[in-house]
Amino acid sequence: MIRAGSHVSTRHGYRKAAENAVAIGGTAFQYFPKNPRTLELKSFDKTDAAKCAEWCGLNGIQSIAHGPYPVNPASEGDAARRMALCTLNDLEIAEACGSIGVVVHFGHYKGKDPLQGYRNVIQWINSVNALWNGQAQILLENQAGDHGSMGTTPEELMQIRSLVEQPEKVGFCLDTCHLFASGEWKPGGWTDFADRARKLGFWDAVRAVHLNDSRYPSGSRKDRHAAIAEGWIGREGLVSLFATPELRDVPFVLETPAGETAPHRDQLKLVRQLSGEASG
Repeated sequence: MIRAGSHVSTRHGYRKAAENAVAIGGTAFQYFPKNPRTLELKSFDKTDAAKCAEWCGLNGIQSIAHGPYPVNPASEGDAARRMALCTLNDLEIAEACGSIGVVVHFGHYKGKDPLQGYRNVIQWINSVNALWNGQAQILLENQAGDHGSMGTTPEELMQIRSLVEQPEKVGFCLDTCHLFASGEWKPGGWTDFADRARKLGFWDAVRAVHLNDSRYPSGSRKDRHAAIAEGWIGREGLVSLFATPELRDVPFVLETPAGETAPHRDQLKLVRQLSGEASG
């Protein structure tokens, strides 16, 4: 049975977010621990978070948190330190809610030396993990290439993870739209990518999948999500993805548009159909 869900609002609390995710047919979900537009820290309701963790545990529901968009692990100086504290706050919330970890975009660097950008990412991860003793992981997310090629390949993610001081505290969140848009996943080429990732040991560290179709073709480097089977990845590509044995127990989370024609409830039904779990 595939584990799938969608991104849900925490407007009414973490426990309620979990209930809402299940109400539309989910067995997993993603949420923002706090305001996704700022780096401000949050004093959260620990009782509500504990209730979320307990409820999810009793009902077999998995969750991931998504850090604020301004967090850029390739940053330097005071900005990097502030972002590290922000992510520590997110990890604390994720841990309290019983979540797998916190999704963090790989980062982008505009300096003259690209290698310095990678060094910054390694140092940033080390600075966070030196202060973190929980089970929730940093989940590095692959990028679409809209800000440059940094962080688009499984080789890069694996190399960064191998070089940090505590790699066991780092996992990956694979975004399917980003992978396709970057050109790493080519039409009809999922098996080739899956084999390549397998040889790298990449699948061993994938903890979650952002399940998004792509509004633009492979290699476009445009990060624009489409509803399931309504983009360039399409039904055939998604069927191939779902057949990957290493992803059988990994939660798939929709970050897709959810308009009147394709609410997340209906998209989740289609996901289960394409994965072979249900007919229709």
